[in-house]
Amino acid sequence: MPNLGVPELLIIALVLVLLFGAKKLPEMARGVGRSLRIFKAETAKLRDDDDDSQTTVQAQPAAQSTAQPQPAPPQQIQPAPAPALSAEEQARRLEEQAARLRANAQSDKPA
Repeated sequence: MPNLGVPELLIIALVLVLLFGAKKLPEMARGVGRSLRIFKAETAKLRDDDDDSQTTVQAQPAAQSTAQPQPAPPQQIQPAPAPALSAEEQARRLEEQAARLRANAQSDKPA
């Protein structure tokens, strides 16, 4: 993909101003910024959750090896954990929740 120079960026900016108007562009930029901030926060939470689960799993065997030997409890078969939701699936669920909350808020308003 070729690099965009100054003339190309000016043409793109002019087209955006003509299409959306000068008043709508700052609102759109704020909305995109908020969306990116929320997305980054959610992905950071996912990474933190993954890191926490890995350190918990690694810390358990070390703690067991230093403890006194005890008789082994009977093995219980545990179901496999549910697969982690993709970022798109989480975003879709959050959008659905937001839509439900907006609908509830609008129905609570007096007419």
